[in-house]
Amino acid sequence: IFFSNAVFHWLDHHDEILPRLLGSLADGGVLAVQMAANHAAPSHTAIFDLAESGPWARQLEPLVRRRPLAEPEAYYDMLAAAANTLEIWTTEYLYLLEGENPIVEWVKGSVLKPFLDALNSDQQIAFLEQYDNAVRAAYPQQSDGRTLFPFRRFFVLCVR
Repeated sequence: IFFSNAVFHWLDHHDEILPRLLGSLADGGVLAVQMAANHAAPSHTAIFDLAESGPWARQLEPLVRRRPLAEPEAYYDMLAAAANTLEIWTTEYLYLLEGENPIVEWVKGSVLKPFLDALNSDQQIAFLEQYDNAVRAAYPQQSDGRTLFPFRRFFVLCVR
């Protein structure tokens, strides 16, 4: 079994890597992959837009990956010929987040991290302020103080 949870959306060349992994399995072997698929959501597009338009654009623009996943049909095309069974689906989870700026805190450890790492401390503060304003507008706090955060995930499960 090859199992990957939240790794491949960080990597390029799925069309090479995933068929190679599936092809290396014995008959009956399983390839199970989950990837974050939230790159078109405001939590992510706000980062990309800000990275491409701010005073830091020159240093951050190369980090922008608006479409790190292919369309589901592409995964079917790359895996179907070598798979005895193939399942592909997306799920949108609705996370209930708490805190003053929970979306910012959520993405600091994932999609936002490489952008912040590329900035000096003053730039980080300015970037985070602008980002926080953008996501507060997109994800308003509910009356109970929680913030609803829809998050899409993409799954591939194949048996060779």
